[in-house]
Amino acid sequence: MYQPYPSAGQAPEPARPAPPPSVVMAVRLMYAGAVVSAVSLVVGLTTVSSLRTALHKSRPSLTPSQLHDLQNIVVVGSVVIGLISIGLWVWMALMNKAGKSWARIVATVLFGLDTLFLLLGVARAGAAASSVVSILIWLIGLGTVILLWRKDSSEYFTAQSAPRAR
Repeated sequence: MYQPYPSAGQAPEPARPAPPPSVVMAVRLMYAGAVVSAVSLVVGLTTVSSLRTALHKSRPSLTPSQLHDLQNIVVVGSVVIGLISIGLWVWMALMNKAGKSWARIVATVLFGLDTLFLLLGVARAGAAASSVVSILIWLIGLGTVILLWRKDSSEYFTAQSAPRAR
């Protein structure tokens, strides 16, 4: 078998280190967050009929046409927010697995925003089922952030962002 030496005189770039177990687990939790968000979206879409009743109870002065329009706005808004949420979970999983330091910071900021929205949602009277799902997603985010900021994770992100020798 013939294997020529590299002609450019440059050694091949060293392989990137594998993520530590804490980052691997954080990535798994992010994928779990995406799955829970997707299931929540599907369940929400299957209960659209109860949405009309809830909207009518909260705003009895709306005409049937206005009620229908509001229902459509809520459904479309829920789908858009649900898809963005799923996309962010997957994107953050991929970028954190790749060791992008900015992704760890973005994931932490997104967790902070989720904390704020959870507190606002719990403060208002609402459906218990959506609160349970929100709390579950928040717990997944909490576990993710804790794992991303562990010492071995920080060493991984630092190593990944270090300039490569050429």
